[in-house]
Amino acid sequence: MTDSDTVLVARDAGLMQITLNRPDKLNSFTPEMHLALRGALQQAAQDDTLRAVLLTGAGRGFCAGQDLGGRDPRKGDRADLGETIGSYYNPLIRQLRDLPKPVVCAVNGVAAGAGANIALACDIVLAGQSARFIQAFSKLGLVPDAGGSWSLPRLVGEARAKGMALTAEPIDATTAAAWGLIWKAVPDEALMAEATALARRLAEGPTLGLGLTKQAIQAAATHDMDAQLDLEQRLQRQAGFSDDYAEGVAAFLDKRTPAFRGR
Repeated sequence: MTDSDTVLVARDAGLMQITLNRPDKLNSFTPEMHLALRGALQQAAQDDTLRAVLLTGAGRGFCAGQDLGGRDPRKGDRADLGETIGSYYNPLIRQLRDLPKPVVCAVNGVAAGAGANIALACDIVLAGQSARFIQAFSKLGLVPDAGGSWSLPRLVGEARAKGMALTAEPIDATTAAAWGLIWKAVPDEALMAEATALARRLAEGPTLGLGLTKQAIQAAATHDMDAQLDLEQRLQRQAGFSDDYAEGVAAFLDKRTPAFRGR
């Protein structure tokens, strides 16, 4: 994993908490920050003792997207944005979606541009009531990236997706929850406590089954019913042979709380 002060990683009882840590820049992304975040996610994927991830941002905002400080077109700087997306954002979004463990995102303050879409690539998103989701790309003459053009219409429908992307108007957390853009909005002062409690609960759950559930729901976006039924059969067969399933049934029959081990 890349060592970096721009991404803080803490591990506790099966949970990895990742904090984007450039608060003076609203946690906007640099190449170093991308590599550090991807390194942390790779470790979470490979370490069987880590069973859930909590992603948040330091300071007054979650993430303002790409750091534009080093890109001034007035100085003749015309960066290849396709290369930036292909080298950094696309691999990051794929990592979040492919991670076979639940990822909870706690959005504090602003989530703008790619920062908003990185949050939406997580599995469960909670936001403080002061949070704002902004598809800021149109203000720069750009198109939504980091998966935004894919996730927005699936989450909120074409009409709202186009409204968000074309106007770049901020969407507050309460509206985002009402539209189905995120899981829920909570009071700012309760955000981290509630997000941490949720992530810990998931970290104590049947990790294999949760990962397979994530896989099934994500696949549904591109499957017809027959393909999805076949996928459910395959995944359920895999889950049914797990130790966690055996423990879950035993706990049900014994009328006790299951002690899942994540396998």
